[in-house]
Amino acid sequence: MRTSEQRIEWLFINMRWFLLLAVASVISMDVSFRGSSFPRAALVLIVVGGVANLTAMMVALQGSTNQAIRNALLLYDLLLTLGFLASAKNLQSQLLFISLVPIMTAALRNSWGSSILVTIGVVLAYWLITWTQGGYGLDASGLDILAGMSTAVVNGAVLFMAGIAVGYIGSRIQHALLREREERDARNAAALRAAHQRASIVFDLAGTLSATLNYERVLEAALEISRTGLHEFFNDPKDLSQVGLIMLVGLDQMLYIAKARGISPREEQLRFPATEGILATAMHGVNPVVSSIPADDPELGRLARIRECQQVIAVPLRAGFESYGLLVLGSSEADLYTPDFRDLLMAICNQAVLALQNARLYQNLMEEKDRLVTVEEDARKKLARNLHDGPTQTIAAIAMRLNYVRLLVDRDPERSIQELHQLEDLARMTTKEIRQMLFTLRPLILESQGLVAALEQLRQKHQETNRLPFHLETERDVDRLLSKDAKGAIFYIVEEASANARKHAEATNLWVRLYQRGMSVVAEVEDDGKGFDVAAMEADYANRGSLGLINLRERAVLVKGKTVVTSAPGKGTKVTVTVPVSEGLQEVGDQSDTGVPTA
Repeated sequence: MRTSEQRIEWLFINMRWFLLLAVASVISMDVSFRGSSFPRAALVLIVVGGVANLTAMMVALQGSTNQAIRNALLLYDLLLTLGFLASAKNLQSQLLFISLVPIMTAALRNSWGSSILVTIGVVLAYWLITWTQGGYGLDASGLDILAGMSTAVVNGAVLFMAGIAVGYIGSRIQHALLREREERDARNAAALRAAHQRASIVFDLAGTLSATLNYERVLEAALEISRTGLHEFFNDPKDLSQVGLIMLVGLDQMLYIAKARGISPREEQLRFPATEGILATAMHGVNPVVSSIPADDPELGRLARIRECQQVIAVPLRAGFESYGLLVLGSSEADLYTPDFRDLLMAICNQAVLALQNARLYQNLMEEKDRLVTVEEDARKKLARNLHDGPTQTIAAIAMRLNYVRLLVDRDPERSIQELHQLEDLARMTTKEIRQMLFTLRPLILESQGLVAALEQLRQKHQETNRLPFHLETERDVDRLLSKDAKGAIFYIVEEASANARKHAEATNLWVRLYQRGMSVVAEVEDDGKGFDVAAMEADYANRGSLGLINLRERAVLVKGKTVVTSAPGKGTKVTVTVPVSEGLQEVGDQSDTGVPTA
């Protein structure tokens, strides 16, 4: 875009072309009327003026016009004017209009005083040229001299008055252009300050949010910086933000108020479906949405302080295609949320969303760490409980019976031999129980031969140490459909479920099935024991020391599967684990969706 100075330069360039054409036209008409030839001096001046104006045009196109060039062009306009007045005999009066060019130039480029000086100089030069070319010598009559001088004086006076008027107009134009330039500079400075403020606020926000990974503190910081940013942006000490809300999407896909300022605790419990009004528009868009009639909003109007606001803005908290919620601000003043401030809020929300993502990931990581610690602690308790209930008790019994055998050796040798045989059997059984525990802690066969072989070995060890019949039914090649982690999860769930059936179900039979159904692998552990009320047991977990059912479910979730426990008093228990087929592994066999494998 051209500046005011550049527009003036092009105005002068166009004016010179017009005046050169006008001078040529006036002289041509006079030459035609008199039947004389075109004055050579005037022709030279027209050519020189055209070349000089072309040069000025080239300089203006380069945008390199400075004060020295402007002063040279002013001198050029003045000399060209005087040259035309001197070269065009008997046409000075007709060509006086061209003297307005240097006068206007002086007024626009310098001051009104300089234009008056140029006007006086042009008038004096005109009088001198008129007196010299008028031939008012000693032989001239007094009447001719008086008439010529009167005409020159009148023309000079008219030129002087016109020059003053043109100079005044030019000076007013110059002042208007100066005011325009000052206003433009002020706007640019304000825009620069606003950009600096936005950058400073966003930088402070990034520093504040990056200093914490706490979910609650991130929300609090985003709301606080939005409020303080409003004060810094408008340099207003009073509280412009009447209400501030951060609304997040809940599990039920409704908006809930995660952080708030300016509303009552009772209103903080409200939930919003975001199906109409400004909330719906902002949730389905990517740009801030402003409402000047918040009291009429069907959802936000439920908040008393919102109804008192003059203007409300809702900014989406969005990362890609995922929407986290909204930042909502309400102002006690109208027309407060300008486009520049909306851009600032967008930058704040973008930074806040990144911090929210990091905080959520960190929170999930900490929850996963706590869960792993809980699982490990539960495994330790389980191992300690199994050792206490099994091998520890057996070894204690062996020690007592050895002491009894020591007493029998002298009194009843035959009876002592029988006791030693029984102790041998008891020691062998204890050895099997310990091996069973070691196997369940780390089944090496699972890593070397796969899930089916590990379940078969589990069945064998189960039958060696327990009287409960263990029926195993598996399909061929199921191992090829599962990843290493999925195999480990299924084995753990089957072992835990079968141990629960052995200890608590009072069952007479135990069935374990492993088969493919569609794009999933299903493992079932079923017994015909006494069963239990699943809902009642899950509700009482807060008072229990064991988290067995929860561990079964969480194990499946780790491999993108799910665990379903079905049971009722007197109807046995069935644990069903469904794990999706691992990506990149081939599907084997044509299995129906309801097919059950055979033994």
